[in-house]
Amino acid sequence: MKKTCVDPVRLNGGLERLPEVVRERVRCAARFWWRADLRAAALMLVLTLALPAFGQQKQGDLTSESLENLMNIEVTSVSKREQKLSRTASAIFVITSEDIRQSGATNIPDLLRMVPGVQVAQINSSTWAITIRGFNGQNSNDLLVLVDGRTVYSPIFAGVFWNTLDLPPENIERIEVIRGPGATMWGANAVNGVINIITKSSSETQGTLFSAAAGTYDQASGMIRYGGKLGNHTTFRANVSDLNYDHFPGLTGQDGHDSWQAFNGGFRVDSRASAQDTLMFQGSVARGSAGELVNAPVSIFPPQNATLALRDRFSEWDVLSRWDHAFSSTSHTSLQVYFDRSNRGDSTYGFGLNTFAIDFQHHVSWGERQDIVWGAGYRVSSDASVPGVRISFNPTQQRLQLFSGFVQDEVAIRPNSLYLTAGVKVEHNTYTGFGVQPSIRADWLIHQNSSAWVAVSRALRTPSQVDESLRFNSAVLPGPAGVPLLIGLFQTPDYRNEDVTAVEAGYRRQVEARLSLDATAFFNQYDDMRTVEPLVPYLELDPAPPHMVVPSHFANLAYGETHGVELLGSWKPVSWWTLNPGYSYFAIHEHTRAGSLDTTTAPGTNGGSPAHEAELRSNVRLPWNLEWNTAAYFVSRLSAQNVPAYTRLDANLLWHASERFSIGLVGQNLLKDHHLEYNGPNSSLQSSLIKRSAYVKVSWEF
Repeated sequence: MKKTCVDPVRLNGGLERLPEVVRERVRCAARFWWRADLRAAALMLVLTLALPAFGQQKQGDLTSESLENLMNIEVTSVSKREQKLSRTASAIFVITSEDIRQSGATNIPDLLRMVPGVQVAQINSSTWAITIRGFNGQNSNDLLVLVDGRTVYSPIFAGVFWNTLDLPPENIERIEVIRGPGATMWGANAVNGVINIITKSSSETQGTLFSAAAGTYDQASGMIRYGGKLGNHTTFRANVSDLNYDHFPGLTGQDGHDSWQAFNGGFRVDSRASAQDTLMFQGSVARGSAGELVNAPVSIFPPQNATLALRDRFSEWDVLSRWDHAFSSTSHTSLQVYFDRSNRGDSTYGFGLNTFAIDFQHHVSWGERQDIVWGAGYRVSSDASVPGVRISFNPTQQRLQLFSGFVQDEVAIRPNSLYLTAGVKVEHNTYTGFGVQPSIRADWLIHQNSSAWVAVSRALRTPSQVDESLRFNSAVLPGPAGVPLLIGLFQTPDYRNEDVTAVEAGYRRQVEARLSLDATAFFNQYDDMRTVEPLVPYLELDPAPPHMVVPSHFANLAYGETHGVELLGSWKPVSWWTLNPGYSYFAIHEHTRAGSLDTTTAPGTNGGSPAHEAELRSNVRLPWNLEWNTAAYFVSRLSAQNVPAYTRLDANLLWHASERFSIGLVGQNLLKDHHLEYNGPNSSLQSSLIKRSAYVKVSWEF
């Protein structure tokens, strides 16, 4: 798909690059959605749900299966081995490929909105604040995110750059979301949760797939994928995709200068080398840029700050291989190796990062009652940064190493009834040395259709380079006697691990073939949490002219507790209609220790996360191969950020013209023309207003 190089920020409408017929259809779709207000949207939803549906269901769709089969989906993120979702002693939610198709979402953050307990707040067109169970921010450092076992958590900024995770939705098999600590299996920084994105095997993506979308926000995007065979035991696929997203308005209605363009390419090869061995090799490359508005000092004398319209440019590539070997039906090993290279920066900073990692694990069943998984790993990352007026690191080049080992044993106390799982992970990192992260879990199968579980675990958030090496100049002010004051945030070389002890309990029940319920309650106790402490001002001569630095730095002088509940369900009133309700409640009590002068840890802020979230997703199969999907999300207000409560309504009308050709009309944020989702202090960007949008998507397999 050919892409024009015109920056959409400079276009009045953003549709000029499309053929006239497509432009007119997009305009018509946009006018339709823009005229819908709350009453019209509600009426549309009610009328749609009331329609009789006699269309045939596609063979193999998860929607045609019973809820009992859905509860038996195999997951791997909890214990690094396959087990049924209903048999996991953890709060886990699986976003299936069918959920992805029905949602109409064009990015991973919007997919995560459907998970109760996951807080998703869009900051601007390409940036999100995403966390699980509190402490949300642009870089949420308590959440570990992986793609096929490769971590995408940044050791520099302690978070995830979501705009580089431009994975084609059609290539994702499922997304497993663990709400709660997962450190015993996955290591440090899996404090409040783990998101594991698992892509499809190349054997599942044979043939050619073409998809293209055009709309008001997603102005033009497309993907082409081809899969084939290399002999009788090897399959492959290759794909390229491109996206072009429009800008959002700023807080005062001005241009947010946050348009987003990206290119992505990838390949995967899967081979069954023998009856006991399977090999996988994959790689990807991504390149793009995203606009942003930031406040930064531009002149020390005279003291001058400005709002800068910057382009954050990024590129990365990675390769990953995995060898799975089966010694017997009860003994399996896996060896995974990957390397990735990433670059990111704008005119005020820049960095490059290389990461190499190797992980080995062995899963063995010992007798009839024990199931053991153990393993070891090594990861090394090296980086180089370019200091800028706003962000710099000292030293500018660093090399960090991580050694790890873990073991977990599941014991059947009463076979087919009561299971006890105990495990521990030991790690050694460059900054803080050794760390131990144990857990113990119990799962009780009350009867065939219900189970209860309880877990106690400990997890660590280890320091990043932001904690240990950062200097961030936020503003310059006039000072006494004409000496400017430069406001700066500095690193803490002796920053300690932040740790959490978490207690969780859950209950699952298959009430009947058409109704299932899942409930989780949790209590987390945190220690050595981050605070921002003032330091003594000092005179700085370089850069000229001489100026006073008003510094602050990170310290471990906070502690606190969080608690909450997460409820979700699935109900099929009739065979052609599925409803998925969800609700989560979250509360935090954060405190500072004696001697702390921190003013950012204010009571009542709730860690940047809403106290209440609720959702209702609906899937209706209509006549004439039509499918109507709607999702309503309620988010309570963030009082400390002056973000009002809002309700988001998304709708997706799909027409399956044939088994291999479909057309979808998608509307997002239908209830209001624009709304604010995040305006917190834990972001270096100016927030934008999230716009109502619509797009048309065509998918064709051949």
